[in-house]
Amino acid sequence: MTTTTDEPLVLTQKRIWIIFSALIAGMLLASLDQTIVSTAMPTIVGQLGGVEHQAWITTAYLLATTIVMPVYGKFGDVFGRRHLFLIAIAVFTLASVGCAFTDDFWTFVVFRAMQGLGGGGLMILSQAIIADIVPASERGKYMGPMGAIFGLAAVGGPLLGGFFVDHLTWEWCFYINIPIGIIAFVISWFMLTLPVKKPTKKIDIPGVVALSVATTCLIFFTDFGGSADRGWADPLTWMFGAGLVVAVCLFVLIESRAQDPIIPLSLFRNSIFVNATAIGFVLGLGMFAAIAFMPTFLQMSSGTSAAVSGLLLLPMMGGLMLTTIASGLLIAKTQRYKIYPIVGTAVTVLGMLWMTTLQGNTPLWVVCAMLFVFGFGLGLIMQVVVLVVQNAVPVDEIGTATSTNNYFREVGGALGVAIFGTIFTNKLAENLTTVFTEAGADPEQAGQATATLDPAVMKQLPEQVQDGIVNAYADSLAPVFWYLVPFLIIAFLLAWLVKEIPLSDEAGMIARGEAVADPNKIHASGEATDAVLAETPQTSDDADVLDRKA
Repeated sequence: MTTTTDEPLVLTQKRIWIIFSALIAGMLLASLDQTIVSTAMPTIVGQLGGVEHQAWITTAYLLATTIVMPVYGKFGDVFGRRHLFLIAIAVFTLASVGCAFTDDFWTFVVFRAMQGLGGGGLMILSQAIIADIVPASERGKYMGPMGAIFGLAAVGGPLLGGFFVDHLTWEWCFYINIPIGIIAFVISWFMLTLPVKKPTKKIDIPGVVALSVATTCLIFFTDFGGSADRGWADPLTWMFGAGLVVAVCLFVLIESRAQDPIIPLSLFRNSIFVNATAIGFVLGLGMFAAIAFMPTFLQMSSGTSAAVSGLLLLPMMGGLMLTTIASGLLIAKTQRYKIYPIVGTAVTVLGMLWMTTLQGNTPLWVVCAMLFVFGFGLGLIMQVVVLVVQNAVPVDEIGTATSTNNYFREVGGALGVAIFGTIFTNKLAENLTTVFTEAGADPEQAGQATATLDPAVMKQLPEQVQDGIVNAYADSLAPVFWYLVPFLIIAFLLAWLVKEIPLSDEAGMIARGEAVADPNKIHASGEATDAVLAETPQTSDDADVLDRKA
């Protein structure tokens, strides 16, 4: 596929940790901004006049992230990952500057999409680079902390967002990205020493375009179809639906003929890849929708401040960090991984069922317990699914497989936020309009009050109106969780179908001849893996995977 222009690197433990530090910096940057907006969203949309369109803030980021994931994954395999990683940091940081200085809602949405263009690269490339430098048999020890960084940022993000809203301004949610982005860029520039490659086959630009069009049409189709302004009978909605069908058919045709396809269709003949990717898709659909609007529920329905609502997410991320790190260490020790997605999806289903009982007067300690259970389950699934995919494909497709798996998870997330976010915001707008109308406002005044409502404004309203707003949020969001439960049950059933094959004991760069192992390190893992291979029954699919990896 490619030829390298650099001498093979020696993957000493010191070099691995140096590269890992650069990946952690990039992961922190991307994951922090996914969550810092959550607690500030009611204030942002209220001040920018976009309450009824608030789902677009999350959808724009997810859509952009989803579109570029396969591009970063494939281009990383073709060109090398160093320069792409630096570009992703730069794009993300510059977009943060734009978000901070805009005073228009839709301009803000555009800059959020630009952030997604950078954030998607940071997430994908971090996971792919780990697979390049660390064998699957040891990778859990590194992917666990990376998942913990996501959890740490997910805790810090809502807390910082709440603090900025309460004590400074919401623009500080984006000012903070600027120094972090500069630091991450500097660390990566000096420490991310990876080989640069030259492509030997034609780049699949038509495939990139077709995939981008299909993804965009999919999100717009679902968003417009579920909106009150257009609905499923609107011609524009079905124009996007038709565009989706055409783009998907065109994409499959292009990929079947491309020299080096952006998403090789051969991946979908790999049963392990297909199953793990399906788990990621349905999990993303339920997970992102639940996480995206929980802070809003806590702020408005429970009457807490932005800072307190961020603090209430601590249990969820504590549970996620605990199980992400623990499962990574246990997988590296036992070389077994199938049990974790099974237990994780079961716990996540229980957590979501519990969350359907949320009400405006639910005690905060009960809310914290619900979120801890939900996070505990997620931590057993997220990183493990990526490890399963990377272990099931040839070494020259690690980046492509990683990005494709993440792509379908993000598609699920974007669909979940678009569909269930639209259900929530439509119902919320209807309920809030009723509240203000019953308080004596005419329809036009009620619509204006709904569009500019934020927590600070709500505190200035009469107590009776405040109670009506609290009930409107509770009645709009809590029932949405019931729609998410069936998808998590599907993920649980799919987890039982995961095939467990031995974890590879050779890093991707070493297998491709781009690096050599540390000569001072004693390698005992190869003998252990050979023993496991000899004792483990293998299906024809599994044997084919192992042959191609070898």
